[in-house]
Parts: sequence; structure tokens; C-alpha cells
Amino acid sequence: MAAVLTACAGGGDSASQETPAASPASSAPQTAASPPAEQGGSGAKVLAKTADIPEGGGKVFKAEKVVVTQPKPGEFKAFTSVCTHRGCDVSDVSGGTINCPCHGSRFNVADGSVARGPAARPLAEKAITVEEGSIVLG
Repeated sequence: MAAVLTACAGGGDSASQETPAASPASSAPQTAASPPAEQGGSGAKVLAKTADIPEGGGKVFKAEKVVVTQPKPGEFKAFTSVCTHRGCDVSDVSGGTINCPCHGSRFNVADGSVARGPAARPLAEKAITVEEGSIVLG
């Protein structure tokens, strides 16, 4: 019977494996509390200074999965950096387009529309604001 209880305890160990994972999870809220503090507490995140985004071009922010463009002086747009063709990350912005290295899709910097396939759908727009010379995501 002790073996059966031990076996049950072993089954409980896998549950208790969740419990230790829950213990670090109790640490996780402290970790989770840290990023919002870094982001200003509102969920918004400063991506760049407006001066960092070239006119007619843009910049890819890989960690945030977003690309920010400046199609006209002082006009800033943001789009997902995930290509709508096969889900690759776009690599750069040049020549007025956001460029995917996987299959050659290109998207317009002004509106994310497809400039050249094989992608058939535009990049989804992301919400940004410009605050005191900074571009803020969220």
C-alpha cells in the first residue's frame, strides 16, 4: 500500500511539479510588474525618437514585432513586422517599401499595402503616438 501511496505521491509530484512552477510564478508577478514600470506603467512603450526614423523610410523593431515608418516629414505609421505571406519577419525599410527577405514581398511605407507579392494582404496597422519627440507603441 505504501507503494501505491508513493505512486500516487509520484502522480502528485507531477502536480507538485506544477506547484514549484507556481512558486516561480509567484515570483513572476514581481517580474511581470517590472516591465510595465519600464513601459511607464500604462502598457505603452517608447520605441524610438522621431529623429531615428528616416523620412521615406523606417525602422524594424524585432522584439516588439513592429515596423515604424515616416512616409512624409512628421508623419509616422506603424505596422506589424510579420509578413502576411508566410509569417516571416520583415527585415528592413528602403526604397519606399517594407521588405520581407523570405519570398520578396514588399509593402508600402505609407499604408502597409502590398507593393509586390507574393503576399496578398497588407500589413496590419499598429497604434502609435508621438509624444515629445518620441514614438510610443500602445
